[in-house]
Formats: sequence, structure tokens, C-alpha cells
Amino acid sequence: MKIKYIITTIALFGVALVKAQTADEQSLKKAAEWTQALQLNNSEKEQAVQQAIATHLTAVKNWHDAHPATVIPDGINPATGNKLSDLDKQVILCSAQPVAIRDSLLAVLQTNLTPAQVEQVLDAYTICKVAFTIKGYEAIVPDLTEQERAEITKQLKLARAEAINYKNMKEISAIFEIYKTKCEQYLNNNGRSWRQLYKTYTDKVKAEKTAKGKN
Repeated sequence: MKIKYIITTIALFGVALVKAQTADEQSLKKAAEWTQALQLNNSEKEQAVQQAIATHLTAVKNWHDAHPATVIPDGINPATGNKLSDLDKQVILCSAQPVAIRDSLLAVLQTNLTPAQVEQVLDAYTICKVAFTIKGYEAIVPDLTEQERAEITKQLKLARAEAINYKNMKEISAIFEIYKTKCEQYLNNNGRSWRQLYKTYTDKVKAEKTAKGKN
């Protein structure tokens, strides 16, 4: 109940942090690079997109920095029983950001960009973790069906959309882990054994390394 109270209080007063954001230098630099990579050839759209990205990056950073892990008292993760780590606490705090932080960015992107270009920006935020993770699943499950690939892709894109509101790659990776667990549960619920698939894959990799070392 104490954590719930803290999160509710943060959310209620968090809207003020969204307003009047002044983009910092690092956010402006990233926004300029990502916008330039889109090759929009339209100065009005370029300005709108770049400003939206810079404002969003700054809002995420400011929220993160204003809500250190120490705000949440020590406790346990109810799903695992493990003690809450600093990363757990930071993810909890960042998940309480006002929805306006992400929605404002997406509104500008969707207004000025094609769906493919929107995905390009989201990939920039997450260092292309969707494509990278899908390749991992394809390696572990070599006979992955199109239906399985579609479900995994859907889950990873949901992870990407959520992860853009987190400041660093540790937090972004933590969000992807949540959705990777959902992917693995999906495979288990549809006739696969994720544990066996992963064991077979790791055994294969070890055998290949051993064989390579002998040559």
C-alpha cells in the first residue's frame, strides 16, 4: 500500500514536469541525428519531429533524475519474492510517468511521418532491439512459424513502444525482458518447450565452439 501511495502521489503531481520542458544539449543532438536520418526533405516536418523528440528525451531524463530509486522503500517483488533491486525500483518509478510524455511525442510522429518512419524513430530510441531480438528467436527456434513470428514481433513492438519512456539501456532491456517472457510463455502454451529449445541451442553453440577450438 505504501508503494501504491507513493506512485499515485508521483503521478498526480507529475504533469507539472511535462510542461515547459527545455531540451538539453544531448537530447537536441540525438533528435537532430535521428531526424536527419529520416531524410524528410521538408523543413516544417523536420522541425516538428526534431522538437518533439528533443522534448520527449528531456522529459524522460528529467522524470528519471527527479525520481531516484531511494524514493521507494525496500521490499520484495511480489512476482518472484526477490528483494526489489534499484533497477526494479527505477522501472516502477519511470512507469508512473504521465501518459502525456509519450502521447505527445507519438502524436507528432504519427502526424508528420509514415508508419515506417515512426518505427525508425522508435528503433533509434531502443537501438533496434526488436530486430535484434527477433533474430535471437529465429536462431533458438529455427523452424519458427509465420504465426509465431507475427506474435513475437507484436509483443516486441509493444515492448519498444513502452521502452521509449525509460532513460538508459538497463531500463529499456528490463522492459524488453517483460515482453520476452510473454513471448516464451506464448511458445510454451502453443506446443513448444522454451526450456528445451534454449538448451538445444546453447548445446549447439558450445559444440561449435569446441569444434572450432580443435581446428
